[in-house]
Amino acid sequence: MSQVIVLDVTLNYTMFENLDELDPRQYILIKGAKVNNLKNVNAVIPRNRLIVITGLSGSGKSSLAFDTLFAEGQRMYVESLSSYARQFLGRMEKPEVDYIRGISPAIAVEQKGNTRNPRATVGTTTEIYDYLKLFYARVGRTYSPISGQLVKKNTVSDVVDFIQSYPDGKRFTISTPLQVSEERSLGDELKVIFQKGFSRVLAEGEILFIEEYIEREEKVAELEKQKLSILIDRNVVNKEEDNNQFRIADSVQTAFYEGQGYCQVEIAGESPQIFSNKFELDGIQFEEPSVQFFSFNSPYGACKTCGGFGSILAIDPDLVIPDKSLSVYEDAIAPWRTEKMQAWKDAFLKSTAQFDFPVHRPYNELNSEQQDLLWNGNEYFEGIHDFFKYVESQNHKIQYRVLMARYRGKIICPSCRGTRLREDASYVKIHGRSISDLVLLPISDLLLFFDKMELTPQELEISRRLLAEIQNRLKYLEKVGLGYLTLNRLTASLSGGEFQRIKLATALGSALVGSMYILDEPSVGLHPRDTDRLVEVLKDLKNLGNTVIVVEHEEAVMQAADQIIDMGPEAGSRGGDMVFSLSHQELSKAQGKVRLENPFSGINTQFTLEDSFTYNYLFGKDDIPLPKQRRTWSKYIEVHGARQNNLKNIQVQFPLDVLCVVSGVSGSGKSTLVKEVLFKALSKNLGKPNDTMGLFDRISGNVGHIQQIEMVDQKSIGTSSRSNPATYTKVYDAIRKLFAATTLAKQRSYTPAHFSFNVDKGRCETCEGEGRIKVEMQFMADIFLKCETCDGRRFKKEILEVTYKDKDISQVLDLTIEDAVEFFKESKSVVQALQPLVQVGLGYIQLGQSTNTLSGGESQRLKLASYLKEKKDRTFFIFDEPTTGLHFHDIRRLLDAIQALIDQGNSVLIIEHNLEVIKSADWLIDLGPEGGEGGGHICFEGLPEDILKLENNFTAQFLKEKLPGRS
Repeated sequence: MSQVIVLDVTLNYTMFENLDELDPRQYILIKGAKVNNLKNVNAVIPRNRLIVITGLSGSGKSSLAFDTLFAEGQRMYVESLSSYARQFLGRMEKPEVDYIRGISPAIAVEQKGNTRNPRATVGTTTEIYDYLKLFYARVGRTYSPISGQLVKKNTVSDVVDFIQSYPDGKRFTISTPLQVSEERSLGDELKVIFQKGFSRVLAEGEILFIEEYIEREEKVAELEKQKLSILIDRNVVNKEEDNNQFRIADSVQTAFYEGQGYCQVEIAGESPQIFSNKFELDGIQFEEPSVQFFSFNSPYGACKTCGGFGSILAIDPDLVIPDKSLSVYEDAIAPWRTEKMQAWKDAFLKSTAQFDFPVHRPYNELNSEQQDLLWNGNEYFEGIHDFFKYVESQNHKIQYRVLMARYRGKIICPSCRGTRLREDASYVKIHGRSISDLVLLPISDLLLFFDKMELTPQELEISRRLLAEIQNRLKYLEKVGLGYLTLNRLTASLSGGEFQRIKLATALGSALVGSMYILDEPSVGLHPRDTDRLVEVLKDLKNLGNTVIVVEHEEAVMQAADQIIDMGPEAGSRGGDMVFSLSHQELSKAQGKVRLENPFSGINTQFTLEDSFTYNYLFGKDDIPLPKQRRTWSKYIEVHGARQNNLKNIQVQFPLDVLCVVSGVSGSGKSTLVKEVLFKALSKNLGKPNDTMGLFDRISGNVGHIQQIEMVDQKSIGTSSRSNPATYTKVYDAIRKLFAATTLAKQRSYTPAHFSFNVDKGRCETCEGEGRIKVEMQFMADIFLKCETCDGRRFKKEILEVTYKDKDISQVLDLTIEDAVEFFKESKSVVQALQPLVQVGLGYIQLGQSTNTLSGGESQRLKLASYLKEKKDRTFFIFDEPTTGLHFHDIRRLLDAIQALIDQGNSVLIIEHNLEVIKSADWLIDLGPEGGEGGGHICFEGLPEDILKLENNFTAQFLKEKLPGRS
C-alpha cells in the first residue's frame, strides 16, 4: 500500500494505521510496542535499508531498537531451534508488543560488554588470530635460530629419492647407529640385534660379522671405543626394478626404527649421508607446528615465563628510575636515595675512577652500553640488579619486603616481547615473518604484508580460504578507523567505541545476508574525520542484503540514512512516542510542501516538526551557544617526557580551574596521555593506589592545588538489581525518614528501616523486596512473574498503608526524578539531592529504576550528579567522552552541569571528539596528527579559535563550521 500525504509543518498526520495491509517481505511491521516508556508505538521499517533511530536520552530509542526489535528477533530465532539446542543459548523474554512481522534474525552490536579478560586481545576478539594460527600451522616453515637453515624431517621417500638419484649400478649401504641401552652391555646389545636377524655391523667403515664377536668378550672390548652402526642392507641402484625400490624402502624404514629416527646412507666413494625423521637441526629438537603451538591460551603454546599473559611481575625500571632527566649523581636511582642505601650510590661513585662513566650525565642521555653497565655492574662495582638480589636475600626483614614491593611492577615479558607465545613459536616463519612479528604490527601495516606476500602454488591452495578471511576482517578494521591497533592489543584496554567498532568489523567479516543488525552509537570515540569511513562501512553492511538499524545522534550518519525515526518528543514519561519517520531529504524540504509516497514516512498526529529537538538542531533552529567569555588560568599541571604506547616523549601543560578539552583523531594518544599517565600519576601523588603508570619522566606545576582527583567514566555503577538512583544518591534515606515521621508510622512504631526493600522488617518476604519472582524454565526463557503476595510492590501490605501526601513508598519509587522533585518540593533535603539529577538530564529515570539497566552515558551522568550534590572544590575531574549517548539537547545540559562544577572551584578535563564540547573549551589540547605510530605528538595547545589557523589539522577543518567568523 502507498500512503500519499503532503508534508507541511503546520499540519499533523496519522502514522501507520493500516499495518495489516503492508507486505512483511518488504517492511518490518511493529504494532503496539509498549516496552518501558513506549506508548503503544506503531512503526514501519523498510527492509535492507539504513535506519537511524534518534531522540533525547530516555526518549525510547533503545526501548524500540534493543528491547523490542532485537529482543523479538533474537527470541523468534532461538525458539525456531530444537529444545536441545535452546538450552545452550541465551534465553530472552517476549517483549511487550502486539506483534512484529517481517522480522529477521537479529544481531546487536552494543557499547557495553567490553571484556575484562586479561587474555582477550584484538586478534582473538575478531577471530583473526584463530585464522592466523591455522595459517602458520599449515604453511609456516621452521628455521633454526643458529644457522638460519630450514628445519625439515626426512621421510622414507626422501631417502629412496636420494638413492635413486644416482646412476644404475652404483653401490651403496644402508645402516643406522647402534644404540646401546643403559641396562645392557655392548656384548648383550650385539646378541639382541643378532637375534633380530642382523648379522653385520660397521666399525669405522669396516664390515664386521657379529657372530665372530658375541662369544668372545675380549674382542667385544676392542669395539667399545669405536662408533658402531648396524648394517641394514647392501645394494646397487636399479631404477627399472620395482622390487629393488621396495627393498630399499623397507631397509630405510628398518633403519629409522632401529636407529630411533636416524638412517645412514653411504654411496660408494662418497661420505656417509645421515637422514633423520626427527624434526631437528643444529643439534636442536624442534616442535612441529600445530594450532595449539601458536595458542597462548593453551599451556602447550603459552610463554613459559609469563604463562601467556604477556607481562610479568618484576623490578620495573621506570619505578627504579622515575625521572630519567636526572643523573646518577643527582639521585636518579630512587632506591639509593635513603640514608642506609646511599652506600650503594657512594660505592658506585668511588668505583668510577677505575673506568670512564659520566656520573653527571642525565640517565636518558646515556648510551645503551652505559645503561647496561649501571644495571649489571662490572668487576669494580655491583649494579642495580645485584642491589635487588641483596634486598631479596633480606626478605625475612619486613622493611626489605616493603622496599622490594615498592619497585616491583608489571613489565613486558622479556622472553616473548609481550606476544604471550613460547619462544620457539617465533622460529616458524612465513615470508620472513613469525606470528609474533605479525601481532605486533599495526593493522594497516599487516594489510600491506598480506597484500605483498608471495606463496607457492601449493601453499596458496592450502591457505586460500584462510587468507580471504584474514584479509577481509583486516580491511574492515581499517575501514572503521582502527588501523592503528595491533592484534596483540588487550581488549580490556580499548574504549567502548573501539570495542564496538571491532564487533562491527567482525560482523562485517562474517558476511551474513538477510539479517537485522542493530547498532548502539557506532560513532562513539570517532573523530569527525573518521565518521565518513564509518558511514561507508554501514552502507556496505546494508548492501550485503541486511537491514541496519542504528541508534545514533551523529549528524553525518543521519544524513546518510534512508530513514530517520525520531523518538520523543522529550524523555521519560514525556517521551515514548514516534515524533516522525522521515528521510533527511524530506526533513530538509519540510518548510515547503513535498509529496510523501513511502508508507514508512509521516509525522505523528500529536506533534509538529517544531516539537522535535532533532529537527531543530539539524536545521539550525536551535544551537549550543558559545561561552560568553573563556576563562583564563595561571595554575597548571605539567607532564614531562610522556612516552607510553605511541606518545612521542611529549611535554604538555594541563590548566587548572578551567574547562580543558583533549581532542584528536582515534588512536592519537588521548586516552594514553590522560588516563594512563596524568590520572595515574596524580592519583599516586594523592596517595591513591593504582595500576602501573604509563611511561613519563615527571610531573610538575601546581600539584598541591589539587585535593582530590576523580575519573568519571562509563563503567557500570553496579550489577545489583537492588541498586537504584534513590539509593545511589542516598536520597532514599531522607524519603524513608519522611515516611517514618508520618502519624500512622509513629503509631505503629515503624522506623526508616521498615521502608527499606533491603532488610526484612517491611519488605515482602516472598520476593524479598524484588517485586517479582524468577521461574527457571530450563531450555525455555526464564519467566519473571509479578509477586502474588505484594502484587509487585515490594513491601508488606501494612507498610503500604502508610502514605505521604497520598502516595505509599512503592508509588514514590515509581516516580520519575522530575516528578519526585515536584512531589517532595516541601522537603529541602530531598529536592537538593534530586536537583543535580535533573540538571544533568536524568529527570526521566525513575527513583526505583535498577542501575544495571542504565546505559554507560547515564551511569556517567549519575556519577556527575553525585559530585554536583556533594559540592566539592579543588577536585580535578576527568571525563572520558561524556557525550556518549547524548542528543544535542542533552549535551547543552551536560555542559551547563560541567560549567557548574568549575564554578564551584574545580578543574575539569574532558577527552572528547564532539565539536560542541570542543568549541566550549577554555583551553584545547589537540593530539595527532594521525592515529597509531603516526600520532602521539602535540599538534596544538591554546584557545579553540586559534586552532583554526592550522591548515592541515583535522580538528580545525571540522571546527570551522562551529566557529564561523573566528578563523
